[in-house]
Amino acid sequence: MSILNDEKYAKFLLERYYEYPQGKYVNLILIRKTESETIFRTEGSGEPLCCEFVNAGVQKRETDPIRRVVITKRKQTAVERRTGREDLRKQNLPCLTESGAINPNSVDGYVYGYAVGQSGAQKSRVITEDAFSILSTSLITDVRTSNALYETGTMRDSRDEKATASTSLFESEYVRPETHFLDIETLKDVTADELFYVLGNILRSSRYGAVSSRIGKIKNTLAQVIFSDTEIFSTLELTQQVYDSLLGDNKDTELDFPLADDILLNTVKQSSTELVNQIIGQYEIMIDDDYNSLMNEVRNVYRNPAEFLQRLANSYTGV
Repeated sequence: MSILNDEKYAKFLLERYYEYPQGKYVNLILIRKTESETIFRTEGSGEPLCCEFVNAGVQKRETDPIRRVVITKRKQTAVERRTGREDLRKQNLPCLTESGAINPNSVDGYVYGYAVGQSGAQKSRVITEDAFSILSTSLITDVRTSNALYETGTMRDSRDEKATASTSLFESEYVRPETHFLDIETLKDVTADELFYVLGNILRSSRYGAVSSRIGKIKNTLAQVIFSDTEIFSTLELTQQVYDSLLGDNKDTELDFPLADDILLNTVKQSSTELVNQIIGQYEIMIDDDYNSLMNEVRNVYRNPAEFLQRLANSYTGV
């Protein structure tokens, strides 16, 4: 029997899809760790990394806010949504129409939402925020200079005797490997199968940002699962709380790069527990044994996903 059938968790999940909001939330606390050079920027080339000036922590508030790198919400869900679509296509479950629009009757459409002209719209039930780096931009970024060579491998086109040397030199600011970002993805009014679907998309996605065919490798870790009847704290609140906890009593120092994975994971769990105690509403934090059971269920589901995905697709029949 699935661990999600336990009453303390089941009361925050739906048995089937409902058109109207039911006020049930599953909050996925994520640690995203870069495992290669990674670039998070707007479309095009030459733009700087996406960054924001925010307070370093809750207790430690400096005269000038620190600059943190940001993974925008669209850069996250776009990747994870494509991962899910790949799985659906393998099972001959179409998620796009012939015109390339979202299929309103697909699993992808019901979970992540769509807007198809006069055909209607479905609001996404995967609520995302920007992910923030724990450390400041100055510690986790660097700049690499590149150039655009001709086919001969040189800076000059050998086919043109009068050609001058190429001036296509450019710099790219990138995030260093082993940089940690914190993120919260909130699922609203989902069934157990929809939760497994989104978890699979997150944990099986591994390339984010620009130039992802060569760089952008990221490992996603599910740090904690919190069920609730309301939205909980924000990603920024969690990042600042974790920053303070990692500093401890050393308020006048700076954290070292890179952070230790095990220490960070424990700190995220502790900080999220402290923050969720402040919300007004009901909540249930998934304990470690149940968390391990949930992860084993996700692994088993995706070793042979055909039956699971077909069952999920059939659950929308007649809606």
